[in-house]
Amino acid sequence: MFGTRSSYALSSAVGSTVWLIVSLILAIVGGILVYCLFLSKKNEGKFTGFLGWLYDFLSFKKMFLEVLLKVTYLILAIYVTLGSFALIGTSFLSFLLMLVVGNIVVRVIYEFSLILLVICRNTTEIAKNTKKTQKSDDNK
Repeated sequence: MFGTRSSYALSSAVGSTVWLIVSLILAIVGGILVYCLFLSKKNEGKFTGFLGWLYDFLSFKKMFLEVLLKVTYLILAIYVTLGSFALIGTSFLSFLLMLVVGNIVVRVIYEFSLILLVICRNTTEIAKNTKKTQKSDDNK
């Protein structure tokens, strides 16, 4: 009775391991194919609609992290505010500290994260403008 369960667990583990290895190989081959065939520079601006959106998404032309950070900030700020009310029965001072300082700490952390995104966006924009300026100087 015990041998049957352990052999089932072993065969299940072996099957899972084989599938993980096959998945890794398929992911590597698929990633290389998508990168070479779909995301090549010659296809830039070629697609419209969903394929255009997918091209921009996979080539990281559009950043979704900013929206995600803003939503998670709002969720965490509301959580800290509501969670601070759990402390009101134990200590009014701890309630005020969590309410004020907790929200300030959350805000500062998210502002630093957004600053990194703004730096990235501005650097990308500067690089684009530099390329445009170099091309126009070459044409003169």
